[in-house]
Amino acid sequence: MSSKKKQLNRNKQNLLKYDKITIGTPKSTTARVSRSTTPPSDISYTSYLYNFTYHDLKEATKNFLPELFLGEGGFGSVYKGWIVPNERSRVEIPIAVKTLNINGFQGHKEWEAEINHLGALRHPNLVKLVGYCIENEHRVLVYEFMPRGSLENYLFKRRTTPLTWGVRMKIMLGAAKGLAFLHEEAKKPLIYRDFKTSNILLDSEFNAKLSDFGLAKDAPVGDKTHVSTEVIGTQGYVDPEYAMTGHLTSKNDVYSFGVVLLEMLTGRKAIDGRRPENEQVLVEWVKPFLKNYGGEYFQIMDPKLQGQYSKRAAYRAIKIAVNCIYVEQKLRPLMSEVVKDLKNILDYNDMPGSPLPPPPLSSKGSDAGSSSSHAGRGANKYDLNAASSSSAMSTPNHFQGSPLRFTPPFLSPISHYGGNP
Repeated sequence: MSSKKKQLNRNKQNLLKYDKITIGTPKSTTARVSRSTTPPSDISYTSYLYNFTYHDLKEATKNFLPELFLGEGGFGSVYKGWIVPNERSRVEIPIAVKTLNINGFQGHKEWEAEINHLGALRHPNLVKLVGYCIENEHRVLVYEFMPRGSLENYLFKRRTTPLTWGVRMKIMLGAAKGLAFLHEEAKKPLIYRDFKTSNILLDSEFNAKLSDFGLAKDAPVGDKTHVSTEVIGTQGYVDPEYAMTGHLTSKNDVYSFGVVLLEMLTGRKAIDGRRPENEQVLVEWVKPFLKNYGGEYFQIMDPKLQGQYSKRAAYRAIKIAVNCIYVEQKLRPLMSEVVKDLKNILDYNDMPGSPLPPPPLSSKGSDAGSSSSHAGRGANKYDLNAASSSSAMSTPNHFQGSPLRFTPPFLSPISHYGGNP
């Protein structure tokens, strides 16, 4: 037997250990739902979630019809499906069904973490986890369907209509609210640990929701300042200090938010090996423009915007991004401060209005206000001295040959059905 087949059998055997386990009290559906038994000690009890059978989900996705394929990530493949939520309703609701690839980068541990974390949380800017399936070797998660898919697709796919300035800031505000909730408002604060464009999903009105909580960690409590853990994340978004020390704090998420905000402002990827060597790392590329007087920072703005944005708003947005990516974590703002600043940006009215891009076909069947204190109020110059003096900001060099584990930055295709990649 080949080593690959042996590994596959071991993975299946590990998953089969959980065959008889269900979680919490399932809600009633028209589909056949398993009775609950005592949940395992490593999975929190929750009554929010439906407990689907694998047969239910095969029916919902028409036996995982290839035409309903939405995308693929480190966890596995995602398909669109439809369910009827209760016996009294005849209205079918679209869902996104994520199946675990037992040979993928994530496994049962991340599957459990997703249920424990996202299953217990409810917030307008977090994707709703509808339910799960645990049957034989099958591990499946079921989410609300997000018709516009991921921010990554809208920002970096050439065939999509460019996002307008107003929509970009609306998306970043929603994502910031999601992180602020996790850090400062949730009953048990969380560190998201994998904030990136592919994990920001969009509904029909471009409201942003955070998805994929498999790598999330409980925030430190009491006198603890950090959580010591294996460094996991996506290259280009990982805080260099976290990568060097393994000390995880909420400020690591703030750094990642700053990188994504730079992606929104510039239209460039955090890491892009197709560009010239001195432009491959976004954080490094923007530094020279941000350290000089004379308005050079506007040269980083995405040409697809065609100048259709408020110069004052752009200035403040760039300033927020710079504050978020400071090398010294203590100087980075809280996400609640970022939310406040982004709200102020949306209040500017000195920019031309533009309509929302048309939604993809999804029919069934065919001043940096608070944070400006870190950089100086009214400052005309972005203080990146700390960042520019640190070689740790050169992300690719730092991670080349590294034994650290990273989730792959998959770019999911845009399905004819839209939806969660």
